[in-house]
Amino acid sequence: MSRILALDYGEKKTGIAVTDELQLIASGLTTVETKYLLEFLKDYFNKESVELILVGEPKTLMNKPSESEKLITVFLRKLKNIFPNMTVKRIDERFTSKLAFQTMIDSGLKKKQRRNKALIDEISATLILQSYLYYK
Repeated sequence: MSRILALDYGEKKTGIAVTDELQLIASGLTTVETKYLLEFLKDYFNKESVELILVGEPKTLMNKPSESEKLITVFLRKLKNIFPNMTVKRIDERFTSKLAFQTMIDSGLKKKQRRNKALIDEISATLILQSYLYYK
């Protein structure tokens, strides 16, 4: 089987999570600067077989697209042009950053470690991926 990859897309940094080849376990992979994201994905897809990309869909509490959705839409067009055969699905990502932060607290990370925005992005991507695996 191929892996599933999840993105917590951000203006500056994007958290990335991936499943194992059996698509059972979601693990944080890394956080990359968004300006290098497509380059990172090209390299990753050359090394690993990925059948699906999940992209977080940020919404407001009123279930409307958030401000960052405009940036994500531009990214999705570029992604489709570069990887026309790749399946992309959107996943509601409301509260993932808050859950990621709480996960860091629950796991005993110190205050200084919890300020690591890159780690929050990576954990958020993992939460997006876990929710997909749970409901698929």
